[in-house]
Amino acid sequence: MVELTAKAGSDGRLFGSIPSKQIASALDKQYGIKLDKRKIELNEPIRVAGYTNVPVKLHPQVTAKIRVHVTEQ
Repeated sequence: MVELTAKAGSDGRLFGSIPSKQIASALDKQYGIKLDKRKIELNEPIRVAGYTNVPVKLHPQVTAKIRVHVTEQ
């Protein structure tokens, strides 16, 4: 699970969003896993706090899911 923090309003919606580049950076910092941001198949940036399962294309026939937890700052 990747942990990220972001500023959010009282309803849990983020001020801004979490793009795939930020997820790839957090994976490197937290686990030492270097992953190309283009392998992260995020249809649109994460805009709400909480848990999100994000698909990652490891190989043309292999897709894994990373659990991303966004908490309020």
